[in-house]
Amino acid sequence: MKHFSSIETEFLSARDVATIVRRQGIAESLRGMADYIHADYLRWQDFDKNARVASHSEIGVIELMPIADARTYAFKYVNGHPSNNRLGLPTVMAFGALANVDTGVPLLLSELTLTTAIRTAAMSAVAARALARPDSVCMALIGNGAQSEFQALAFHHLLGIREIRLFDSDRQATAKLIANLQHTGVRLVRCASIAEAVRGADIVTTVTADKTNATIITPDMIEPGMHINGVGGDCPGKTELHPDVLRGASVFVEYEPQTRIEGDLQQMGADFAVTEMWQVLQGQSPGRAAREQVTVFDSVGFALEDYSALRFMRDCARRFGIGQKLALIPDLADPKDLFGLIRPLAHAAVRDPVAAAAASSAEEMALA
Repeated sequence: MKHFSSIETEFLSARDVATIVRRQGIAESLRGMADYIHADYLRWQDFDKNARVASHSEIGVIELMPIADARTYAFKYVNGHPSNNRLGLPTVMAFGALANVDTGVPLLLSELTLTTAIRTAAMSAVAARALARPDSVCMALIGNGAQSEFQALAFHHLLGIREIRLFDSDRQATAKLIANLQHTGVRLVRCASIAEAVRGADIVTTVTADKTNATIITPDMIEPGMHINGVGGDCPGKTELHPDVLRGASVFVEYEPQTRIEGDLQQMGADFAVTEMWQVLQGQSPGRAAREQVTVFDSVGFALEDYSALRFMRDCARRFGIGQKLALIPDLADPKDLFGLIRPLAHAAVRDPVAAAAASSAEEMALA
């Protein structure tokens, strides 16, 4: 029987992940993330899958997203609070972990706020490569908040999008995006309305934040051959697409039981037909079948993508020598003797309460 002399957990902070992305570049980060996600969807049947567990309030949601294969368990903790910007906080914050299925030992603890932005954009590109027209060059990007630059760059670097037409009700958000991406070579066009941005676009990406049943895209905006990448509708009571947009399109999802609760699909009846992306990526179902076909990727984010993202960032961190080790789990000489961690102080308290109190006070001062 193997005995573990010590248990150490790899840790990646937000700064570590930012360093990884800067070292290898955003294009390679998106490309590598997309490759990991695609490879894991090709072994969809290997995973124990569940819809995420959500705790809703009037102003937001906190979710836990678990998944496992025979070797590795993964989870992500993530929130969605659209009003956080007024408090100076991100609307989405996340962290996650990988653990060994055989022992339960936590192998990795990592930030997932920046990582999730990259993985969400990478997943959009994975889906679009199968669903959008291959000669697509123009995308409308509706919603120019924290996720928008990642979506723009994923479609530019992974699909060859050259022009992005921008709209956000907050003009400062659009100005922020233009300032961040002005040196990328992408043609950025500020538009005065959603309809103006969508007109003539090959791909339409919606990534709005309000937790409401909104109607961002209406049937009159849809043109033959469009691919719609619906990212913002991702929890009960939050939508972006008019139901008739879905009725007039072929709709693709990540994990149907979850999307029926959280995606734009929540507006449709239980008998409304959709296709899961793994079926397309494995070649079991067609993606885009005709040039004039309208396709919708009703993206809500699924735990498999976080599993892929955690492994990708861990592997990058090891390659660059980034990160640190945490003593997250007690290091026990005898695994049955957890009390041994506190025994010296407990024994001192029994022998001499005054001396034990003095020792404890000295220890606290030393740690201060």
